[in-house]
Amino acid sequence: MSEPETAADAAPAGARLTVHRTSSADEGSRQILCSVDGTYVGQLLFGQKMTRDIPAGSHALKANNTLVWKTLPFEAGAGEHVHFTVWNEPMGGFFARLLFIFVGAAALTLRVTPGPPDSSRTA
Repeated sequence: MSEPETAADAAPAGARLTVHRTSSADEGSRQILCSVDGTYVGQLLFGQKMTRDIPAGSHALKANNTLVWKTLPFEAGAGEHVHFTVWNEPMGGFFARLLFIFVGAAALTLRVTPGPPDSSRTA
């Protein structure tokens, strides 16, 4: 005779999300704020990473550096460890220089890519 299934046994297994900010392509300034499904999960400074447990299923990672916002939908299977790499990248060109001169703000763009940082990957 088997034991009856408990609520814990019936609950789907969770997943794990790690967001890395350790790319060598990172400009190194300005924090990057992250949320999952509209819930703030933390901020990253250059060289940091954070890991959070999430339920399995469909999600949306939102990242912003207070200048640029990015949203990436993703799927997390039960027991899966999902990785993203985020970094700030300076924008070049004439208009970026004007923004810095007249506003005093560095012209940065935000990059987000699936997977952990890879030094052999071109950013």
